[in-house]
Amino acid sequence: MARPGAKFLPLLGIFLVTGGFLLLGWLAYVSFSPGSAPYHYKLVEEGGVGKFDKLGLRAWPDLAISRYEVYVQGIDKSVAEVHLAKRGETPPILLSWDNHTSELLTSVDSKSSELITLVTAITKYAPEDAIILAWWDTSRQVQLLAGRDTLFPSHHGEPMIIPSFWRERSDTIKKYEQEFWGAPAPAEERRKFQRFADALAADVNEGAAILRELAGSREAYVVVHVADLYKLGLMRPDLFDLAYKDFPMSSTNMHGLVNTVKRWKHENNYQTYTLQSISDQAVRGYFLRDGKDTLLAQMLPFTDARPLELEEVQLIYQHGGYWVYKIPAREPPAG
Repeated sequence: MARPGAKFLPLLGIFLVTGGFLLLGWLAYVSFSPGSAPYHYKLVEEGGVGKFDKLGLRAWPDLAISRYEVYVQGIDKSVAEVHLAKRGETPPILLSWDNHTSELLTSVDSKSSELITLVTAITKYAPEDAIILAWWDTSRQVQLLAGRDTLFPSHHGEPMIIPSFWRERSDTIKKYEQEFWGAPAPAEERRKFQRFADALAADVNEGAAILRELAGSREAYVVVHVADLYKLGLMRPDLFDLAYKDFPMSSTNMHGLVNTVKRWKHENNYQTYTLQSISDQAVRGYFLRDGKDTLLAQMLPFTDARPLELEEVQLIYQHGGYWVYKIPAREPPAG
């Protein structure tokens, strides 16, 4: 259940966790292994794109793919499945992440099928000299698969997505993540990413102006995903009163699902919501009390947002959880 007065709700209680998590095991591991990360990535298989045909990567035969599972010590079942890609000796880039529990760990759920469709559209319609502005994880994927320039080619690891009872282990977790993903982003890139977050958290006019500032004189496109709001909320918690909840989905009763989501929103006093398909069996609802007037919330399909009416950024493409906007060119000075 939601906690009254909470400014940000990363989860609706630890006891919603599914898929083999045991709170006792978590806490025991935290107690007895203070010097190491409370989870680890385990390599399960690796090879070329042909070995991972379900990912739909035949158009990128030069990629090396790895599949990892994420384990918490003391828990027999994995808590997430992860696919990574790399080209040559470059650091790995996340392609897809499938959480097996409702407690998010280090990343939100993502689908490679939606990503492939997105980068195919970018490759087809965005000029080769255009710059793409997106969350750093999406930016790295777009650069790898679409070959387009981005502001954020490095792994930032921000925000840190971990259960609340691991917060005291954040330094250890950050070190483990850097060892796994490679060197952290350079200082100037981190500064620009904070500025990008400022843009998404500002109102529509101010946020669009910051995006134009970041893009400079180049033709620029902004890619946002429904899950970016959750990540932005972790980085700017004072601006958002947000929660998420997973709902089982039935392809034969979408009307019932929508009614269930609306009822949950009403019972917990949230103003608006949007949905993300995370699997064939479940959707994730994101709910807002505060923050619905920010640029990012207005760019996403919340029930009272206006993506199609925005003029400061112009919607040109949408697929799955992704929404792509063009940043209008600066008007030339009068005279």
